[in-house]
Amino acid sequence: MHNNSLFKSLLFIAGILLFVSCDKEYSAIGDALIGDNNFELVKYPSNVVAHNEKIIPIESDNLDVNALGIYDNPAFGKTTANFVTQLALGTLNPTFGANPLIESVYIDVPYFVDATQTAAITTGGNTYVLDSIYGEKLAKIKLSVFESGLDMDSDGVAQTFYTNQNSDFDNYKIGNRLNDDSDKSQNDEFFYNPAQNSVTTKDAAEKETISYSAPGMRLKLNVAFFQNKIFNAPTGTLSVQNVFDKYFRGLYFKVEQSGADKGSLAVINFKKGTITIKYKEDSSTTPVTRVEKTLILNMSGATASLLEQSNPNTDYTSITGNPNRDLGDQKLYLKGGEGSLAVLELFEKKDLIGYDANGNLTGPNNVSDELDKMRKEGWLINDANLIFHIDAKTMKDSYEPDRIYLYDYTNNTTILDYYLGASTANKNTSKYLFGGYLTKNATLKRGVSYKMNITNHIRNLVKNSEAKNVKLGVVVTEDMNFAEFKMLKTGNAFISKAPKASVMNPLGTILYGSNFPDTDANYSKRLQLEIYYTKPK
Repeated sequence: MHNNSLFKSLLFIAGILLFVSCDKEYSAIGDALIGDNNFELVKYPSNVVAHNEKIIPIESDNLDVNALGIYDNPAFGKTTANFVTQLALGTLNPTFGANPLIESVYIDVPYFVDATQTAAITTGGNTYVLDSIYGEKLAKIKLSVFESGLDMDSDGVAQTFYTNQNSDFDNYKIGNRLNDDSDKSQNDEFFYNPAQNSVTTKDAAEKETISYSAPGMRLKLNVAFFQNKIFNAPTGTLSVQNVFDKYFRGLYFKVEQSGADKGSLAVINFKKGTITIKYKEDSSTTPVTRVEKTLILNMSGATASLLEQSNPNTDYTSITGNPNRDLGDQKLYLKGGEGSLAVLELFEKKDLIGYDANGNLTGPNNVSDELDKMRKEGWLINDANLIFHIDAKTMKDSYEPDRIYLYDYTNNTTILDYYLGASTANKNTSKYLFGGYLTKNATLKRGVSYKMNITNHIRNLVKNSEAKNVKLGVVVTEDMNFAEFKMLKTGNAFISKAPKASVMNPLGTILYGSNFPDTDANYSKRLQLEIYYTKPK
């Protein structure tokens, strides 16, 4: 949910752009449509069959952001997110003077902040509000950072790692934890602190200077470990990165419950993290003096997100474990990480008639009669959206994902409408015409619905008789910019991949599905495809 601003003001613009950005062939007849009795603008609701699919252990290596912490979601269950990363030497083959001695070692990893709520402090620096933190505010977790003993690049070839491999890394961790400072906020009572970080330095005249930086994880690491690991390293191990990877296989971040606290979970860009080693060595001048030096290790190597699921909600487990793939499910559970997604089939399944190239009636043609009718009558699609209503009662007070993502489930690729609007650095404004935004109740501040724009997808199905009515997949997304897919560890006949951006997001939402009798109180909230079209009279 980071960078959760600016996009609201763009939605109005997006609506205007969407209205005027139809196909040129529709724009060309636009003048004829207005005030011309030969055309009729019609709203058409079409039913959708939607069911759940469980995402079993899935690839989680080298994600763009990773979760770390504990989040107990009453609607889904508890997620414990651990993390492992290789380290990269900031300078290959560094040269050291005589008698190098480390004074301090720190990990620094920035958190996401809500830039709209940053405010200056008159005495220096700023106050911040953290973004992408889930769970109780300032809730504590036990955080332990270990040397990793598992080789992530066997024989120089990057390996694939999955969400369920935490035990592998836990079993191969080496020695004691490295964040062993006596300050418990560094380990046993760690929490995501929104306060800015400050560092005080002195010049030769003993004048102090305070420098400030945005909030982030700042952990003291064991000096003796790095003194031995770096300065007593065998010859050649610091010269080439892949040799260093074999020698120092990275860091494993392990989280556990801290006392009675429920914990919290953060989504973090660890690739911006560094380990700063400050040391002194003898100068090469006479008389010999002690010279301050710095060595940087970057957290930019191979990574893996390690997710443990526990205490699952029984309804979630039951529905996702036994989906009704023929008639659809009443509720759709979209859950990130090792979670679940929904599969959609557009148009009715009835196929009794068809038409040949000359428009003559024929028999069944493996095309929905509903779609055949649209093609036969020459519908001009002006707008088409999927409307997903949220089951607020079942969601309770769970955190809600800002956006959902729709894709071609049959072929594991994007649909045409994904390319509406540009990709932007701000994930909340990227692909804004495609939609998927959470709409909230203005009073309750809770989610009501999501809407996905699939105008071009439907337009292509109607215009192009060769176009296949593929199944569509719906997931939560961390960032609409990422359209790649990750493989399930063990695929099956129904699912083999899921979008990478869903693996990156720890949240979930519960939507009303499609399998409702018309007497049900929630029948009006069922999933529907809403089409606006121009029909020649």
